[in-house]
Amino acid sequence: MKLLSLHVQDFRNLAAVELAPSPRATVLLGENGQGKTNLLEAIYFLTTLKPLRAVRLAELVRFGADRAGVAGDFEGPGGVRRVAVQVAAGGRTASLDGKALGSGARLDDYFEGLASVCFSPDDLLLVKAGPDGRRRFLDRAAFNRWPAVLGEAREYVRALRARNAALRGGAPEVEASFREPLVRAGARLLVRRRDLVAELAPRLRAAFAEISGPSAPEAHLAYRAAGGVEVDHPEAEVAARLARALEARLERDREKGFTSAGPHMDDLVLALGGKGARLYGSQGQQRALVLALKIAEIENLRAALGRPPLLLLDDVSSELDPAKNRFLLGYLAALPAQAFLTTTDRRLIEPAAGPDTAFYEVRSGVVSPLVS
Repeated sequence: MKLLSLHVQDFRNLAAVELAPSPRATVLLGENGQGKTNLLEAIYFLTTLKPLRAVRLAELVRFGADRAGVAGDFEGPGGVRRVAVQVAAGGRTASLDGKALGSGARLDDYFEGLASVCFSPDDLLLVKAGPDGRRRFLDRAAFNRWPAVLGEAREYVRALRARNAALRGGAPEVEASFREPLVRAGARLLVRRRDLVAELAPRLRAAFAEISGPSAPEAHLAYRAAGGVEVDHPEAEVAARLARALEARLERDREKGFTSAGPHMDDLVLALGGKGARLYGSQGQQRALVLALKIAEIENLRAALGRPPLLLLDDVSSELDPAKNRFLLGYLAALPAQAFLTTTDRRLIEPAAGPDTAFYEVRSGVVSPLVS
């Protein structure tokens, strides 16, 4: 599916943007703080209904405006369709071909064919930073793979908040009534993440070997569930094991007022040659591992969807060493995907620019076409 046109209104510092992307590479040039990343976030928000950086949806609305809107015309096997999303005080409203969507099947229609992968400098911290970022990566990648994960994750968060409130209330019978929906939603999310890691692991190994050469240690990827919950079982058994873990930790959880086992406490293990990459990998190896992880996600979606996802790269070239940057740009040039790249230095991305590359300048929230 290709993005044919993009329309942005009052999104962060972008007052009004009309963009005609290239079917291959669209490059956004400009100094830092001008709005390049905001434009990538607008595309990401349109294709996922989730903000890339904001904690609250209200942060997406330009200062002084009442609402923000993003719309795009996408061409797919079934023809051209328009997807749109607005953010206002009442929350977020999505529409497909002008008709507002609720939940369930109509929301599935919205996401049909939409998938985007974003790669930013923050992703280069996936190995060395804490588990929160790795869990976000897993859930975003799982959503791209199975859009139903969006609703499933929301169900889990609601159940988690309810149980935590019951734990702080102190009544055992109240906590027990909230445990069952938490277990059900948690097991579903655990199985999604487990299956995703199983798909990504061999692709990560292959990509890391290609980036780092035959003498490099082998890359490994594994899912680590908190509380000793084993996830290599059918979903019903995973649920039973999660329930037992929550029961065993009940007194501890009641004392602390929060749930200490479940998907919100889990981690993604990245290793090189059997040793944890966070402690034993060099900075170069860690960055190669993250690059390989992103390529694994892209290739996994390409296999699942029959085409590559929409790619959003936010000034990544400036953070990679020359060898890894050449590898990434060569990979992108060979991939039949539509990509949006931001940079402060056009020279960094020239190797990925073909004759059909579109260049835009972003300055103070204004996006203007450049002659290549």
